[in-house]
Amino acid sequence: MQKSETIQDFYTRNPSANPHGLPLANAGGLGHFNVFTRNGCLRPSPYNRRDFYKISLIIGTGRLYYADKWVDIDRTALLFSNPLIPYSWEAISQEQQGYFCLFTEAFIHSSDRAFFLQQSPLFKIGGDHLFFLDPPQEAAISVIFEKMTAEIGSAYVHKYELLRTYVHLLIHEALKMQPCAQFEQHVNASARITSLFMELLERQFPIDHQERILHLRTAADFARHLAVHVNHLNRAVKETTGKTTTEHISGRIVKEAQALLQHSDWNVAEIAYSLGFEYPAYFNNFFKKQTDRTPSSFRR
Repeated sequence: MQKSETIQDFYTRNPSANPHGLPLANAGGLGHFNVFTRNGCLRPSPYNRRDFYKISLIIGTGRLYYADKWVDIDRTALLFSNPLIPYSWEAISQEQQGYFCLFTEAFIHSSDRAFFLQQSPLFKIGGDHLFFLDPPQEAAISVIFEKMTAEIGSAYVHKYELLRTYVHLLIHEALKMQPCAQFEQHVNASARITSLFMELLERQFPIDHQERILHLRTAADFARHLAVHVNHLNRAVKETTGKTTTEHISGRIVKEAQALLQHSDWNVAEIAYSLGFEYPAYFNNFFKKQTDRTPSSFRR
């Protein structure tokens, strides 16, 4: 199974992306931060999760892919990416400019602003992650990235605290903007809740290593995270899709179980635990009920 892309993977895939030769844990011993230009950034990025946050000023056209939707970037845009959402990027125009910065969870948590960042719509489920910019906004965002670029190579002893401030400033600039309206629009509250449920369900996958254990497995689990009553969630999902919340959850778990059985070398017990089953026997019973086959026979 393909694992989430790590900071090390990113630098391996982009060996010229670290001209300063910065170590992977460089922000004063508190996580990692780096900033780059996007000049000539034409190579497509693979579809997977990253284990780091990324803020990109995209100047140039391209297409952004998520699990169930895509959007054309046909003008300057500001994109916020977080470790929960797998995505890929495909450049269309030959001219690609702008900037991006990436930083780890530890870099955020080293600041008293961590709670604000994680609760902002830019990083929450169902939040706004893409913003199209007009020329004044592009100029303002470019200035912040230029300051980041100058600061990363400086000898200032408190530069990483200053860089956190610049990240915080990017957040505030984005919050003042109107979000991109290019994605599918939802005509009623039930459709909106269903969309958030489906997004939250999909974000748990793929299970790409055994430490990533599935935590949301029941309708009540999802309702709690979406801050709605479980009966309200169940009605909305049934009304919108014609299937129950439990049917969606079970179907997605089975799909992931089948992928793990086919494409990983994990034994059945390891797969069971990673999918949130306390005992392998429970997983066997669940899988057989859903597919009429045992996990072992499916693997064979």
